[in-house]
Amino acid sequence: MRNYISITLFILVTGLFAAQSVIIEATGTASMGDTKSKKETMDEAKANAKRNAAENANTFISSETTIRDYVAEKDLVEAFSQAVVRVLEELKGEWFKDEMMGESYKITLKVEVTPKEIASKPEKGDMIDSPTAPLTVKLWTDKNQTEFKAGESISLFMKGNKPFFARVVYVQNDGTQVQILPNPYRNDNYFNGGTVYTLPSGTDKYELTVNPPFGAEKVIVYASTAELGDVKVENADALYVIGEKPEDTGVKTRGIKITKKEGKNSKTAEFIEQVLEIKTSK
Repeated sequence: MRNYISITLFILVTGLFAAQSVIIEATGTASMGDTKSKKETMDEAKANAKRNAAENANTFISSETTIRDYVAEKDLVEAFSQAVVRVLEELKGEWFKDEMMGESYKITLKVEVTPKEIASKPEKGDMIDSPTAPLTVKLWTDKNQTEFKAGESISLFMKGNKPFFARVVYVQNDGTQVQILPNPYRNDNYFNGGTVYTLPSGTDKYELTVNPPFGAEKVIVYASTAELGDVKVENADALYVIGEKPEDTGVKTRGIKITKKEGKNSKTAEFIEQVLEIKTSK
């Protein structure tokens, strides 16, 4: 692995829900009745859980944020009615006897709800400066560019609109996944909202300098209002190399540790993923 990593970032959510999602635990039930098989009943319970997840995510966003200040209510409802619901984990499934419906099945899922991108633009301010808006994370470089030459040093700046946990992963041209944050010298990946952070900071033990091999590479930033799921990493001096398949890194990161808030009925967390393709050259 290279000692120095070639990176440039400029990430900003330009459209509401462009890369934002909600990770939530939801349950669904179904009864066999006289016509359905056990498999059909289990499939129906799972479908009901997914539908409930989308509805609960809509309710969460509507109640926990000032989303109505940014888009029309009808646009929000439409976005979640056409949401993509991806099952991250089946947490629990059990058969039980219902007095009215008979043999029934109940399942609990952890799912990611990604609503359809809303075409309407925010009308009031910038979400990055509003702690009551959906989780938004912005990263930028000291140079507003997406191409860098050999030997150039790069500083990254990161800001969120509310407190968040983050994992920053750089995918090299050869497919190696380097975890920039957290790293061996900076294990804390919790950030306050409204504060600009520098990567690397003055206490970090790595530099971001463009070195070969050159070509098309990318940076992936995962952020959530809940603590992120764990991925396997190997120490590589000042940084970590991720020991997961690329397709598994995002899934395991989404295995966030959701805890139920006092007075709240659902276990929910806001999540955002940003991918930026970059180019380095001699």
